[in-house]
Amino acid sequence: MTEISMHAFVSGRVQGVWFRQSTKDTGQSLGLKGWVRNLSDGRVEVQASGEDKAVRQLEAWLGQGPELANVAEVECTYAEAMDLPFPFEVR
Repeated sequence: MTEISMHAFVSGRVQGVWFRQSTKDTGQSLGLKGWVRNLSDGRVEVQASGEDKAVRQLEAWLGQGPELANVAEVECTYAEAMDLPFPFEVR
């Protein structure tokens, strides 16, 4: 079982639409460690770590987000697994 970390920036209509809470819930359901927060430029930042398959499932979910979101772009970078907060949290 390979573990990785993902750092992502999500842009579009992603603030004020339950994006952070939904990301937290999705991250927790996938057994991931990490956090999500709003940025002052209107994007959402996500840092997640865990099983490769689960991290990539979160990345796919970020491309759609919750029902009220309208995701324009997801920019992701990957690295070796990092020690992040567990359970997944909103910052």
